[in-house]
Amino acid sequence: MREQIREGFEVFVSDGDHAFGAVRQVAPHGRPELVVYVENAGDFFVPLAAVKAVHGQKVILDCGKLDPRLRRAIGHAHDTEDPSI
Repeated sequence: MREQIREGFEVFVSDGDHAFGAVRQVAPHGRPELVVYVENAGDFFVPLAAVKAVHGQKVILDCGKLDPRLRRAIGHAHDTEDPSI
């Protein structure tokens, strides 16, 4: 059975990759979407249809179903991290 998405779950573009953000809200105002905080970019609305899998408190998204602006933000989520750490 598919795990229910909850606030605080980490969000990924593929299993085994680094998380780029976290779920802030599930179905706000009854809409079929998530509010996802993306590191270094802020909050984005993600349609539930873009969720590929949910397990182990992780949400995996289907990048092909995401808005181009969100895909760009995901690509830069880790830009400010120190690569030596």
